Amino acid sequence: MGSEGLKIPCLKFCGLKEGSEEWREMSKKVKDACESHGCFIMVYDKIPKGLCHHMSLFIKELFDLPEETKRKHTSPKPYNGYNSDSPVYQCFGLEDASLLQTSQAFTNLMWPQGNPTFCETLNLTSSKLVDLSLEIMKMIVEGYGLPKKYSSKIEEFKSSCHFRLMKYKVAENGEVCEAALLPHTDKSALTILFDNQVEGLQVLTKSNQWIPVKIPQEGFVVMVGDAFKAWSNGRLDAATHRVVMKGEKERYSFGLFALPKEEVNIEVPGELVEDNIHPLRYRPFNYGDFLKYFLFTLSPNALDVFAAASSYPQGS
Repeated sequence: MGSEGLKIPCLKFCGLKEGSEEWREMSKKVKDACESHGCFIMVYDKIPKGLCHHMSLFIKELFDLPEETKRKHTSPKPYNGYNSDSPVYQCFGLEDASLLQTSQAFTNLMWPQGNPTFCETLNLTSSKLVDLSLEIMKMIVEGYGLPKKYSSKIEEFKSSCHFRLMKYKVAENGEVCEAALLPHTDKSALTILFDNQVEGLQVLTKSNQWIPVKIPQEGFVVMVGDAFKAWSNGRLDAATHRVVMKGEKERYSFGLFALPKEEVNIEVPGELVEDNIHPLRYRPFNYGDFLKYFLFTLSPNALDVFAAASSYPQGS
């Protein structure tokens, strides 16, 4: 495969109105990119210019707080709370930061004297990304030509949104360092990421080659997760990715992980099953049960083991 074939598609979501001919054409491009690469780079004009840049500056301010302050952010739920177990990687996880009370509670915990500007930026950024995640999911439904009922059904796939703030430290002695995020697929439906223009994110192609992901200014990378891969009967590819640090600059990023609530059941639409070309690959399953299985096993192929259609009685 030539180098051109390894490039991740870059799509410009500018001036698109849902239902227009341009929107339908973009829907096919989104679907094709998610099938062939499991991800795409995008430029989006419905997020205020400079908002994400300001968010990145606030993230640095957040991680510069004393360790004892950061450790106050705790949660019994996996991937929420503050994590600094790795010498290279630290992160904060917040559930439903698009809710104003969540953003306020977090910023008041970190800054008892208050930090209303960060609170507003956090809340607005996460809210915009939640809206964007739903637009992308609707585009994929449109790209497959599915009935309109799936556009409302798909809202369940963003019914619990996880917002993550991340810092990757510079590797010691200028060495290349694979960070705490080893090769993996996300368990979300969709992940939308932004960084501070410090590269490090890499995606594994279907030809088993790692390629760097360069996110443009005011742009994002969108990645398919296991939940959406299962729903699509494996037609969408969940992007395997990692972060590798090198150079002299710390990497700050944030991401919106759109995922179903634990009680949601995931089932492949009948329209995406074709006996000869696309036989049923994943049985219906409860998303919460899948998460528990993954957290127990930490298996890189948890989805294929847990939800394999081979264990599902056909016609049930």
